[in-house]
Amino acid sequence: MDFLLRNAFVVNEGRQYVANIHISDGIITGIDNTLSLSGKQGATEIDLTGLYLLPGVIDEHVHFRDPGFTYKADMESESRAAVAGGVTSFMDMPNTNPQTTTNQLVEEKYRYAEGRCYANYGFYLGATNDNIVEIKSVNPHSVPGIKVFVGSSTGNMLTDDEAVLDRIFAESPILIAVHSEDENLIRQNLQIARNLYADNPDASVHPFIRNSEVCFNSSKRIVELAKTHNSRLHVLHVTTEKELSLFSPEIIQNKRITAEVTVNHLWFDERDYATKSNLIKCNPAIKCESDKLALRQALVEGLIDTIGTDHAPHTLDEKMRPYYQAPSGMPSIQHSLLAMLEMSKNGIFKLEMIPVWMSHNPAMCYKIHNRGFVREGYAADLTVVDLHSETQVTRGNYYYKCGWSPYDGTDFTSKIRYTFVNGCMAYDGNSIVGTPHGKRLIFNWS
Repeated sequence: MDFLLRNAFVVNEGRQYVANIHISDGIITGIDNTLSLSGKQGATEIDLTGLYLLPGVIDEHVHFRDPGFTYKADMESESRAAVAGGVTSFMDMPNTNPQTTTNQLVEEKYRYAEGRCYANYGFYLGATNDNIVEIKSVNPHSVPGIKVFVGSSTGNMLTDDEAVLDRIFAESPILIAVHSEDENLIRQNLQIARNLYADNPDASVHPFIRNSEVCFNSSKRIVELAKTHNSRLHVLHVTTEKELSLFSPEIIQNKRITAEVTVNHLWFDERDYATKSNLIKCNPAIKCESDKLALRQALVEGLIDTIGTDHAPHTLDEKMRPYYQAPSGMPSIQHSLLAMLEMSKNGIFKLEMIPVWMSHNPAMCYKIHNRGFVREGYAADLTVVDLHSETQVTRGNYYYKCGWSPYDGTDFTSKIRYTFVNGCMAYDGNSIVGTPHGKRLIFNWS
């Protein structure tokens, strides 16, 4: 179906302007900011007067739990949540079952995803202590990056052999995306916590066990590795003010070393453990207010490039277990853009910068083919938002299979009105539309 989107406030490439957008065969075929674009025969016209049109969000960092853990989430349920939140593309991590640690398994996961996803999709190849051959032979058009866990998290994919890490950084032909925490220091802090709190601490102990030193020590080490080998490094979910010194303008000027922050670490801080408890337990931990404020400023200053979610659902029963038994991770993909819009309306960020961090930079960082911008010839992945309506986050009005959200009880003062994926309407402001239209993402690493 072709569309003519009239009179939208387009927010794209650092500016706002009023334009008509024509979509044909899944592609943006016309952008007319003089409002003179004539109606196209057979096109469905939608008047967007008063609404804001953004490039669809590209979430570079999700855990859809599929295959292997589909009682928590699956590609269909979470991609529904994605498009309902204005997210048109996602990149899923390898700690599934089976773990995607071979190129064959990556391709099998792509075949599995076809016809299931309402948003576009890409899949990381996971690093282990013994799959350097797989990493060196990765298809540069199929995989967004090599995911390396140098700190343990859900899925037990820790890569802790120093010689192997050195080879990965020396020989990977594509981006290396790192979960960066110092495993030895985590274990030391965990023992201290057990001695102090026995078997039942409050979740507020989490930022002590996974504290700033845990993150800084590890990030410093991997940044040095990347500098030594001139690797293409992307540090995932930076959480501390101290780490920001590692991304000084001198270090990041050639964009071989970049960084991500999650919406959750921009929104929550350690005071929220009092009411959210294990619901905001994630790795790396949500830390103090000064870290949150420093991360926000780092985005503005360009020290951090991209915003993801680390969307990582678990069942509510799992999250309600005692602290040590409760898994880390939370769902957030349906509310990430709304949270960023809320912070913009509160004067924390400029509206024009949200697509830069959530669409443009992820597309450039991962060399995604023809997505992430409102440009003629690009895929029509678009999100339309209403900045004058409300979205109440309550159970029953989101699509997460796990059935809960850390944002429960939040009243956002914006609303997702439409989401288009490959030129097809996927969400109409109230419900999912049609069948899955997501496509496999293409990456240009060679």
